[in-house]
Amino acid sequence: MNSPAPKTTTTMNNNLAAQLRQVGLIAVPGQLDDFIAHAIKARWSAHQLLEELVKVEAAERSRRSLERRLRNSGIKSFKPIADFDWSWPSQIEREVIERTLTLDFLAESRNLVLVGRNGLGKTMIAQNICHQAVLAGHSVLFRSAAALLEELHRQTPEGRRRKFRTYANVGLLCIDEVGYLSFDDKAADLLYEVINRRYERKPVILTTNRPFKEWNEVFPNATCIVTLLDRLLHHADVTLIEGESYRVRESEQETAARRRKK
Repeated sequence: MNSPAPKTTTTMNNNLAAQLRQVGLIAVPGQLDDFIAHAIKARWSAHQLLEELVKVEAAERSRRSLERRLRNSGIKSFKPIADFDWSWPSQIEREVIERTLTLDFLAESRNLVLVGRNGLGKTMIAQNICHQAVLAGHSVLFRSAAALLEELHRQTPEGRRRKFRTYANVGLLCIDEVGYLSFDDKAADLLYEVINRRYERKPVILTTNRPFKEWNEVFPNATCIVTLLDRLLHHADVTLIEGESYRVRESEQETAARRRKK
């Protein structure tokens, strides 16, 4: 009686890769042949092999965690802060913004409020800070005021409670473009609840094109505006950016360049 033929190396490795996945490994199973070949060539000891396996797995888990946090953050595409033209605004507190980019404010649960007219880079600055926070391992949510309030408004009471918990507990919350649209008094109550739940616990970045004295126009008939601003600004760096719109300047430069080519 003939004995069964031995399994090929490829088949054995495929089975091993499947078993490694079953026990929770995510990086090594997909590169098992190369990993084993490298181990043989380098003559790793059992201890070295385990060290390398842990290193590869840890690196892959870190990469996936970063990708997941970036995807969930909602930051989307943005220009790096290195491209920001600090000389364009007629007024900007560069030292405040650069200090915030070090992320020191996170441990202090200190808010940052960027105030200025459209087209001066408030959103770009906020996106860069949020991106730095993600890279440093923090959970981040970047939402426009309109999207955040609409999401809360359309929820059932139980769904709204869950959303409030999410907005309350994320490491850094950015609320972008407060003042670009007008909202009803219920929206002000929802925004107050978000700010209040994070008060002295977790930091908020908020951008607005309207001075605070005009927020009653953004949220007409709302009775909580004074209290909302009290919570938001109590522990906050408020920095004013003044000047002409950078986007208008770019548009004018592009138009002039096209004319010169004719």
